[in-house]
Amino acid sequence: MNGLSFAAVTKWLMTIVGGLLTALSVIALYFTANLFSAARKRGELAPKPEAIGLGFVTDFFDTLGIGSFAPTTAYMKLRKMAPDSYFPAILNAGHALPTVTQALIFIASVEVDPWLLLSCIIASCLGAFVGAPIVQKSPVRLVQGVVGIALLIGAVLFALKNLNMLPPGGEALTLPTALFVVAVGAHFVMGVLMMFGIGLYAPSLIVLSLLGLNPTAAFPIMMGSCAFLMPISSTQFVKSERIDLRIVIGIALGGIPAVLIAALVVKSLDLVYVRWLVVIVVLYASMLLLRSALFAPKQTVTQTAIP
Repeated sequence: MNGLSFAAVTKWLMTIVGGLLTALSVIALYFTANLFSAARKRGELAPKPEAIGLGFVTDFFDTLGIGSFAPTTAYMKLRKMAPDSYFPAILNAGHALPTVTQALIFIASVEVDPWLLLSCIIASCLGAFVGAPIVQKSPVRLVQGVVGIALLIGAVLFALKNLNMLPPGGEALTLPTALFVVAVGAHFVMGVLMMFGIGLYAPSLIVLSLLGLNPTAAFPIMMGSCAFLMPISSTQFVKSERIDLRIVIGIALGGIPAVLIAALVVKSLDLVYVRWLVVIVVLYASMLLLRSALFAPKQTVTQTAIP
């Protein structure tokens, strides 16, 4: 009986995981079609070579646990690749397909409560649905300020990681009802904040670890949430005025092979020194963004991208 029960549960779990991966593949194809359709209409099909290199480096280290949003934001700010108000859309749309690639590789390999996985994914997608139009209608200074603060938080998290001061987490693969609700609510908020360019990986890992979940079990939740919400929300972003699709396509083209190399070939590296370098660069970019938000002349919503 126990053997039959175990087999039935295993089959049920594999069905849910298979359904998630199938749905994710369909969403990614739909987003890709929308991305190239919008780029063709805007005359932005040709990717920027610099963006291809940026996508390769940031998504390579994202797959190994560094994260892509903060380094990408810092680089774009320092290089003046696009106006500050474009950053949230570029981050979510550009890294959407590399993140889907990560999820397709990893999500089926880690055991976690499927209901917690599904609920957090749905909550984060709902948050993204709410947050995307807010970002597109927000004043430029608000976007600059939120992204600047996000970079500060990212730098602190990188530093805490290097100093081994992040919560170690528990051993649980599921959560009791009250904590389950907290986790789902937190992922809704994270979905909203993702639309402003605030990466979900680190906050999700911290929240789930504090709630007692095994940190390894948090990875499919983090990846699944981002992999679903990014292409879904980015179907709105690619049609907006505040985006440069040449950068988006470049990041995607560089990021996908980088994910495959990092996940299937490299798998792990000593990233301490890389994180300290990211801390320095991200702090500097954060200061520039916050200075722009507080002191720069008022910018208009229709500001154009820098060639």
